[in-house]
Amino acid sequence: MALVTDDGTFTELASPESESRPDGPLAWQGYDASRARAAERTGEEESVVCGTAAVGGTRAVLIAFEFGFLGGSLGERTGDRLAGAYAHAREHRLPVVALIATGGSRMQEGMVALTQLQRVARQSALTREAGLPQIAVLRDPTTGGGWATLGAGSDVVLALPGAQVGFAGSRVRPPDADPAAYTAGAQLAAGAADAVVRAEDLRGVLEVWLRLLSEADGQGPPAPVPAALAPAGLPATGWAAVQRARSPERPRARAYLDAYFTTRVHISGDRCGGTDPDGILCGFGEHRGRTVAFAAQTGAGTRPAGYRTAARLIRLADRLGVPVLTLVDTPGAANDAEAERQGAGAAIAEVFGAVAGARVPVTTLVIGEGGSGGALALAAPDNTWATPDSYFSVIAPELAAAILKRTPAEAERTADQLRIRPQDLLELGIIRGIVQHP
Repeated sequence: MALVTDDGTFTELASPESESRPDGPLAWQGYDASRARAAERTGEEESVVCGTAAVGGTRAVLIAFEFGFLGGSLGERTGDRLAGAYAHAREHRLPVVALIATGGSRMQEGMVALTQLQRVARQSALTREAGLPQIAVLRDPTTGGGWATLGAGSDVVLALPGAQVGFAGSRVRPPDADPAAYTAGAQLAAGAADAVVRAEDLRGVLEVWLRLLSEADGQGPPAPVPAALAPAGLPATGWAAVQRARSPERPRARAYLDAYFTTRVHISGDRCGGTDPDGILCGFGEHRGRTVAFAAQTGAGTRPAGYRTAARLIRLADRLGVPVLTLVDTPGAANDAEAERQGAGAAIAEVFGAVAGARVPVTTLVIGEGGSGGALALAAPDNTWATPDSYFSVIAPELAAAILKRTPAEAERTADQLRIRPQDLLELGIIRGIVQHP
């Protein structure tokens, strides 16, 4: 608590406690004595402390686990405290930050303890429906039901370096299990966490996340269209447009994000085993004092995990009332056999659905290659723009020529016939306009 909160701002919430029963709900012999020893050792009355505090000036509800109290385990009274904290967050319109260190459900309370996970999941769902952000910080260890509800169920998941993180705790894993699979780094690589953050950096990182996610109201205009970064006239031919978009000298997504945002933070992973750091960048940033979410293709073929991450980003922005900016730049979706096994079609469908169903405005700028449905999935139907060094095509000209049973030499003529230049797209009504260099 002291590490991440502003000095003197923490106020503990009153704790609604369950009716006290000798040795708990199962009458587990010695349970009261164990609790008393834990209280004496830690100075706490339960495994979790809940309160409100400011983090970099943004008020939030904080939930902090005390691992020294029976391994930070969740029991009936823990559930009472957690439910009260979430209810307070909704009543006062505050984000929730959970600082987790737990071994899971409390054995001495049996199924009564396990069902607290359902209570936590319900409270988290209600808070999600209320449009309030939830951020988890995974400390050492974060295992069992605490990871599967408070941790993995949060909107943004941060972890401390070296923290043990996994559903299976150290005493219930197979004897030959690789310990490296149960770490914060492994969860980041698997797309289950957004970042690993050093303890000394945690307050600053949380400050940025809370500021960006807490200030949106869903009532503002669309995100402004970025300016083109390269001074260039319009291409004379379709093939010239393709060559310019494929030039290694052309500005890419990172350059556009650097120019557009004063501050930005990234989410990572699709929450089902995959990441695509080379294909797409997703997160939230500050543009002229306003929070904007972004999903930016990087010029490579986007993989299924990248599309699922983008869909996750758009759905989160929609729930929080944050406008979305998408940057389109891909020769097309990754089309190798592994991409098919990873569910390329379903992943692209997720993004189409997220964009189509978004209640917040979505702004799109085509900054390079716009290859087929893998690019179109990220494009706003009524608010797509293009730079002069871009093109948008039903498919890459070379592949279009192959489909039409033409020779490779005819790809240039095919590019002209497809009318893929920015000025063609404007005339056809596909884009709203062509942005220029300032």
